[in-house]
Amino acid sequence: MSILLFVMLGVFIFMMFRRNKKTQQQQAELQSKFAPGVEVMTSFGLFGRIVDIDDADNKVTLELSPGNLATVHRQAVTKVVEPALEPAAEPADASPVVPDDASSLTATEAGSTAMGTETPEETLKRLNDEGKKDS
Repeated sequence: MSILLFVMLGVFIFMMFRRNKKTQQQQAELQSKFAPGVEVMTSFGLFGRIVDIDDADNKVTLELSPGNLATVHRQAVTKVVEPALEPAAEPADASPVVPDDASSLTATEAGSTAMGTETPEETLKRLNDEGKKDS
């Protein structure tokens, strides 16, 4: 019985060290991707582009928006953001797709009013009428 207890304790300790080693490897791999110009996310949810890396103080300077810089600890940067793939551009002569059931379109989508020419009163009336149709 006591041998089984020691074996289970040994397996538990082995798994702990293994998990820590995996985490360190992932962190080292992430740190190797750091370079100026790389888009990253911090542990507290800020997205930015790396401007400068200070290895001596373990600090990273991020550009959050043009002209807006923030300095964070190197370990606060937790993710390298991969650029999103751009969808294929539609040809300029492509006609818009109109659903078979055009009753689901609002007045603006159907083209009965020009965009931006609707008065606030007309907007309220249209929205109230749409609410009555749904009920």
